[in-house]
Amino acid sequence: MLDLSTTYLGLKLQNPLVPSASPLSKSLDTMKRLEDHGAAAVVMYSLFEEQITNESNELDFFLNQGSESYAEALSYFPDLGHYNVGPEGYLEQIRQAKATLEIPIIASLNGISTGGWIRYAKLIEDAGADALELNVYYIPTDFNMSGADVEKMYLDLVRDVKQSVKIPVAVKLGHFFSSIPNFAKKLDEAGVDGVVLFNRFYQPDLDLENLEVVPNLSLSSSYELKLRLRWAAILCGNIKADMALTGGIHTAEDAIKTMMVGAKAAQMASVLLHYGVHTLSDILVDMQRWMETHEYTSVKQMQGSMSQRKVGNPAAFERANYMKVLQSYQVKVV
Repeated sequence: MLDLSTTYLGLKLQNPLVPSASPLSKSLDTMKRLEDHGAAAVVMYSLFEEQITNESNELDFFLNQGSESYAEALSYFPDLGHYNVGPEGYLEQIRQAKATLEIPIIASLNGISTGGWIRYAKLIEDAGADALELNVYYIPTDFNMSGADVEKMYLDLVRDVKQSVKIPVAVKLGHFFSSIPNFAKKLDEAGVDGVVLFNRFYQPDLDLENLEVVPNLSLSSSYELKLRLRWAAILCGNIKADMALTGGIHTAEDAIKTMMVGAKAAQMASVLLHYGVHTLSDILVDMQRWMETHEYTSVKQMQGSMSQRKVGNPAAFERANYMKVLQSYQVKVV
């Protein structure tokens, strides 16, 4: 009998398919449907640092202003019931999810600075989350900030969060680092339990008619997975932290490739947003069919089997392959 189970962040999962942080987890009903269709865990949508700090600053501002002003200033106090919808509502949804679902719930905090908002990591743990994913979405625009400064921000954040909670902590990274292996090693030494490769940085577009910068969201495609496969294959066996891949996982073959390069979980969202949560069931069936055809008895058997350490041509993950690819391309002369 096929064994699709895997262990990620110390959590025993019935299979490697994990819906990533997205609007899918904003509805408890949708989360239940994800579980029914085979999701092994769910990463909740992100609670943003800005949501916490901005609301905290607003509350502090209004309270201080009210204490030093005229009586009519009391009318400017915020509606605390509405004020608590963000962070407090997030914590309540974790509680409800834990009471309703049997699969692990991985919360997601999106931020970069250290500070008071990090206390929500502990509140998230107290609410019942099984693990925490730090979804670090940061684009440095300060010309005086070095790459080392950026890495230090990440490492300080990881250390602060790790000191405040006992549940496993994973870090979701972008790929814009000068040395991904070295930085992954530093995260490992800082005690991170998992590394998620990679964050998708959404690119703005230009509206030429109105001369405005406009947000632009495009769902991923399987093509984007190649970048993740390359770096996971290089990191496999060289860091202690578990790896999960996210971005470009749309098919059973995509999920299997993530296992082959050493990942413990295959996170997906775009395919589920586009085709529906029932797609999870189809991917699981196709994974089982592929494993039977190729005589694999378990996911663990394939994990890391095509990492850089295991393949016959490890240079294919490195620069040598660059030359071969260019030389292999045939120009069509019309």
